[in-house]
Order: sequence, then C-alpha cells, then structure tokens
Amino acid sequence: MTTKIAETVQDVPTPTGDARVHWYLAPDARLVLALGHGAGGGVEARDLRALATALPLDGVTVALVEQPWRVAGKRVAPAPKALDEAWRALWPALTAPGLPVVAGGRSAGARVACRTAAELGAAAVLALSFPLHPPGRPEKSRADELTGAGLPTLVVQGARDPFGRPEEFPPGIEPVAVPAGDHGFAVPKKADITQMEALAVITDEVGMWLKAI
Repeated sequence: MTTKIAETVQDVPTPTGDARVHWYLAPDARLVLALGHGAGGGVEARDLRALATALPLDGVTVALVEQPWRVAGKRVAPAPKALDEAWRALWPALTAPGLPVVAGGRSAGARVACRTAAELGAAAVLALSFPLHPPGRPEKSRADELTGAGLPTLVVQGARDPFGRPEEFPPGIEPVAVPAGDHGFAVPKKADITQMEALAVITDEVGMWLKAI
C-alpha cells in the first residue's frame, strides 16, 4: 500500500505577481527541497511530481514552486531577472518551517536556483535537466551558472537531453545520468528502461544525496 502525501497550497505575493507553493510535508522533516519548474511547463512535470511523492516519506518536505507567470495563466516565461526576483521574494515562505532549504528546479528553474542559492543562504542546489546550452548550440554554454553556484550541487540529466547530455558537462561536474531520458526525462517505449524505472533513478539518487546535506 502506497502512502499518499497530502498537498497544501500557499499563495505568496511577489513584485511580479502571486507565486504559488505546493507543499508536500514530511511527518518528521529534516530539510525542505524547493523546486521551481521550467519555462515550458509547470509543477506537473513528471520528475517534480515523482520527487514530491517519494521524498516526504524519507524526511524531506518538498515545496514545488509555481512562478507568478504560470499562476497568472501566461504561456511565455519572463526574462531571467524577473524569475530571480520572484524567487527571492518567496524565499522567506520556504524558510518559514525553520529547516535548511535546498534550492532547485528543472531547466529554467534550475538556472534560477543556481543564480540565487548562495545569496539566499540555501544549503545546496539540485539541478534537474540543466539547460547547459540551447539545442544544437554547444558553444553557448551556461556552465558558469552551475560552477558559480558556490554550493554543493547535484545535476540530474537525461542521457538524450538536447540541451546538454551528461558527457557534455565540464570537468568537475558529474551529472547523474538517466538512461534514455530526454529533457523531460521521458524515455522511448523501445528503451531498455521503463518510465517508472527512469523516475526511480531520479528519486533514489536525489534521496541518497540529500541524506548527506
């Protein structure tokens, strides 16, 4: 029998509009994992949902953060500066439980976490599907955002991610590779790994890493 973790929703005002935090509370939480979404989707992303389902059972409260542009129903994300501004404004809500907070997210959300984590006092950074470069443009590297985070950082990357495969990351950054996964960690039906197994790679690796935080 699978234990169902209840979701609590909190609206948080920011200078760019209301953000929304979807809380998945651990019974005996030791830390909070705050995760922002990407520019092409929201908190319903398969990897974010998998972590929100699995980690509270292991003492980690998960906060899935919906940026104001998504809450407002807009289809296009604003400039990085606006994303960072909203993240900074909602940070006090994430620290309110009085626990260490690991900042993270997928794709654009991972970039926000990398750019702001140190100044906000985060304990570490989790980067899911970090967009190392635009598809087909490896010369446009964003590796400096990862290396500039200045905190313990875990990168989880799909083996087929067109925004940067695991082997493309520079020395010193060793991503956890999700076999056959694309940018959304989707795997083809013909792959040697199922979708559930791919998500288990993510939840297991992140869970083990967080135990050391």
